Amino acid sequence: MVNHFELFNLPARYDIDRTALDQTYRKLQGEVHPDRYATATSAERLRSAQMATLVNEAYQTLKSPVDRARYLLHLHGIDTQEETNTAMPADFLMQQLEWREAIEDAHAAADIAALENLLTDLKHEAANLETQLGTTIDEQHNHARAADLVRKLRFLDKVRDETKLAIEALET
Repeated sequence: MVNHFELFNLPARYDIDRTALDQTYRKLQGEVHPDRYATATSAERLRSAQMATLVNEAYQTLKSPVDRARYLLHLHGIDTQEETNTAMPADFLMQQLEWREAIEDAHAAADIAALENLLTDLKHEAANLETQLGTTIDEQHNHARAADLVRKLRFLDKVRDETKLAIEALET
């Protein structure tokens, strides 16, 4: 069985050509889409549905920086331990507490602009971590450090989700 990178004819690295990923996705979808197999045998229709599911899953994984990193680490036998290893450096934990306090304060003050500014800050922080992740995986091959960065990004995703929920609550 081919891995996601092989399926999309991409090198197994963190930094990928997003244009090539998107183009290959459209090409593969056209080849395996179940509508093309509407008059085929039931076995061929089943195979088409399975391949379409695999192509969609692989595409979603590779287009997401966090999921792509997690998948690469998995290919190298590394478990990111996101559910069990919540240990983080003290400065990151303090920053996370500050973000959560900012969410609570802005929500209490009904300050949507402050929440949107926080989302912008979180986006920049995530982009910085993603850059570090690319270097850590592709150049340094430091999988343990990469797993730490994936866990940090997961924390950031949770804070961004909380921020978006706070905005939604204020808008309704």
